[in-house]
Amino acid sequence: MARTDDQASHDQQLQEAATRLGIGRRRFLTVTSAAAALAFTTNLPGAHAADAEIAPRTLTENPFTLGVASGDALSDAVVLWTRLAPRPLEPGNGLPPTGVVKVDWEIARDEAFRKIARRGTAKAYAEFNYSVHVDAEGLDADRVHWYRFKVGGWTSPVGRTRTSPARGRHIDEVRFGLVSCQAYEDGYFTAYKHLANEDLDAVFHVGDYIYEYAINAVGGDRKYTDRTLPSLFNHETTTLEDYRLRYALYKSDPDLQAAHAAHAWYVTWDDHEVENNYAAGIPEKNQSVEAFVARRAAATRAYWENMPLRMPRPDATDLKLYRRHHYGRLAQFDILDTRQYRSDQANGDGWQFPTPESADPKRTLMGATQERWLLDGFRKSKAVWNVVPQQVVFSRRKNTTEARSKLSMDAWDGYPAARERLLAGVEDIGVENLVVLTGDVHVAYAMDVKRDFDDPDSRTVGVEIVGTSIASDGDGEEHPSNWATLTAANPHLKFYDGRRGYTAITLNEEHARADYRVVSHITRPGGTVGTAASFVSEAYNPGMQRA
Repeated sequence: MARTDDQASHDQQLQEAATRLGIGRRRFLTVTSAAAALAFTTNLPGAHAADAEIAPRTLTENPFTLGVASGDALSDAVVLWTRLAPRPLEPGNGLPPTGVVKVDWEIARDEAFRKIARRGTAKAYAEFNYSVHVDAEGLDADRVHWYRFKVGGWTSPVGRTRTSPARGRHIDEVRFGLVSCQAYEDGYFTAYKHLANEDLDAVFHVGDYIYEYAINAVGGDRKYTDRTLPSLFNHETTTLEDYRLRYALYKSDPDLQAAHAAHAWYVTWDDHEVENNYAAGIPEKNQSVEAFVARRAAATRAYWENMPLRMPRPDATDLKLYRRHHYGRLAQFDILDTRQYRSDQANGDGWQFPTPESADPKRTLMGATQERWLLDGFRKSKAVWNVVPQQVVFSRRKNTTEARSKLSMDAWDGYPAARERLLAGVEDIGVENLVVLTGDVHVAYAMDVKRDFDDPDSRTVGVEIVGTSIASDGDGEEHPSNWATLTAANPHLKFYDGRRGYTAITLNEEHARADYRVVSHITRPGGTVGTAASFVSEAYNPGMQRA
C-alpha cells in the first residue's frame, strides 16, 4: 500500500535535515541530539494551514482499537494515553492525513465513574498519528483511579491506574512487575494476560517493546491465529510510517492491551525500538550517518506517540528517558537509558575477549551527564531501596570456566570502566540496598552484584534481577544449552531460567523479593503461568537467597 503524501513529506524533511547536518560518524552524541531534535521539530500540529477539526460523528468505526494505557505516575498526576485508529493496520489509521479530533477524558475514584476526580478534552492531531497524551493532574496520592476516553458515540475500554505515595511518606510495601522483549512474531503475549491479573502497584518495561524485523503474513509463530497480516509488515522498519504501523500491530494484541489497562507503566527503550544493537548515533548495519539520523528520528517520534509519556520540553535536545520516581520513603527508582548515549561497542560487538579497546576508560554506556545524574541521585536518596531499572546485563557473565573468557560487548561487560565508575560511586556514597533491574537477554537471572567480579569473595554491594522476555525467542526451556557452563563460570549467578514470562518484585522494610513467573508455552495459545523460583535479598545484607 502506498504511503500517504503526509508521511512521504515527513520522511523527506527528516532526510533533508539529516543530510544538511554533515556530521562525522564518531560524533555520535551530536547525532543523537540531532535525531531526537528532528523527531519533534518537523511536521508538528499547526504546520498545515488546512488542518481542521474532524467532526466526531464522522467516526463510524470504533476508534479505540488499540486500547488505553497510563504511566509515569506521580503522587498527584498520571499520564493517560490512547490513539485513535479505526483501521490500525492501514497507513494513517483509517483517518484523514490532516486534521484534529477532540477527545473527552475523565478519571475517577471509582470504577463506576460516580466520583469523578478530573475530566477534560484533549486534541488528537494527525501529525502525532492521532495519539492522545493527557497529564491528569490534581489527583489524590497513593490510590487507585479509573479512566476512559470518549469521542462521538464511542467510549474506550476502562483503564485502571494508581498514583504513587507522596515522597517521604512511610509505606509498608510496593509490588511491581518487570517486563521486556516482546517480539510479536516469536509467539503470543500470554504472559501479559497473566500479568494483568497480578496485584501490582506498577509495571516497569525496560526495553524492546517492538522489533524492527520483517513479519510474514501469518505473524511468524502466531500460526494459530485466524489473521493474515498485510504485506506492508514484511520488511524491516525504517520510516515513520513503518514504526507507527509496527506499534499498531503490537498494540492490537488483546493481552498487551489488558496489561496496559490494568497497571500504570514506567517505560524506557533499548535497541530494537530503532535497530538491533545500535549505539547512540552509530547503526548496526552499514547505513550512512544521514540515513540513520532520519531513521532514529522516526523511531523516536513513533515511540513517544505510542507510550504513556509526557511531551518533551520545547527546548529539549533529546527524548530524555532517564528519570527519577519516588515511592514514599521505601524506594527510589532511577530509570536509565543505556542505549541513546553509549560509545560504540568494542571489538566489533558480539561476544569477544576483553581488549584495551573495551577497557578504554573514556568509554561510556550512559554518557557523562547521565552518570553524574545517577550518582547525584544516590547521594541525595533517603529511600530504603535504590532501584535502577535499565536495559542490559550489569553483572559479569563469563561463558566459559576458563580464566580468560569472552564477554558480551553490548552489555556492561563491554564497558568495564563505566561499570567501575558506578560501583566506585556506590561505594564512596555508601549506597545501601541497591537493586538493578534488567531485560534484553530473554532469560531470567538472579545475581549478586560484586564490588570486584574478578574476586568471588569480594563484597556484595547489591543484587541484579534480570527478567526474561515476554515473547522473544519462542517458548524457551528451563535449562538452556549453556546453563551448566554459565552457572559454573559465574558463582554470583544464583538462578538461571530460559522460559518466557515476567518477574513480580516486592519491596518492604525487611527484604526485596523476586518471584520469577514463567509461562508453559507461547507458540500456541492457552499457556498457563507458574512460579519457577523466588529469591530474596535482605535489607542491609545484600545477596540473593532462595525464598
